[in-house]
Amino acid sequence: MKASEIREFSLEEKQRNLDDLKEELFNLNFQQETGQLENPQKIKQTRRGIARIKTILKEDKINR
Repeated sequence: MKASEIREFSLEEKQRNLDDLKEELFNLNFQQETGQLENPQKIKQTRRGIARIKTILKEDKINR
């Protein structure tokens, strides 16, 4: 998801999306440890998504 798309979300949607990505990362790490992960790049993409949302939340907090 692009940063411009995330910026259009409300605060609650951003937080919900962040929580979903954190849960997905947990599950992906679990799959990797058990040898069931099919696409290792998904972990990297999920981490970047989390960082992107956190950055935008921080920007929103600063600009208030």
